[in-house]
Formats: sequence, structure tokens, C-alpha cells
Amino acid sequence: MNGPRDAPWRAWSPGVRVVVRRRRDDLPADGGTLGEPPYTDVLGDLLAVDDAGLTVRTRGGDVHVPAADVLLGKVVPPAPVRRPRPAPPV
Repeated sequence: MNGPRDAPWRAWSPGVRVVVRRRRDDLPADGGTLGEPPYTDVLGDLLAVDDAGLTVRTRGGDVHVPAADVLLGKVVPPAPVRRPRPAPPV
């Protein structure tokens, strides 16, 4: 099993698109309420990687994920090009 120092995400280069599964930081210390998932995914462009963790630019803004909260992660393909919406019928 990989330890925090040799986690694969530490070798990622800024600019790649990634998805990171992390522990949620918005739940109470006792683990939250029943039915609340303890993890969430962060998807976006990698801005920075250091000993403290990583920073990902998502559609909602920049998200810092502390190293201790990273469970899994991988590099993913670029986002698909968004198609324009068709004009409403006249």
C-alpha cells in the first residue's frame, strides 16, 4: 500500500485534468448523519501540488485538498467541448 509520501498524485504536473476522491471536510467530527457519504470527488484542472496537498480549479472555483484527505485520484481526459444550445423555435 502506498504511503502519503509516495502517493501517485504527487507526480502529477500542473495543467492536467484530474479527479480526486477526498474525505469531506463539512461533516461533524463524529462522522456526520446517517446516509451522508463521507467522501466527495473534485474534478478539474490541477493548479498546484506540494507536501500540503493539491489545488484543483473546478467549475465552482479553486479547491485545496489537504494531502491527508486524498484517498484516490487519477488523470482524466480533457473536458468535452460544450455544444451550443439550439435556438428555440419561432
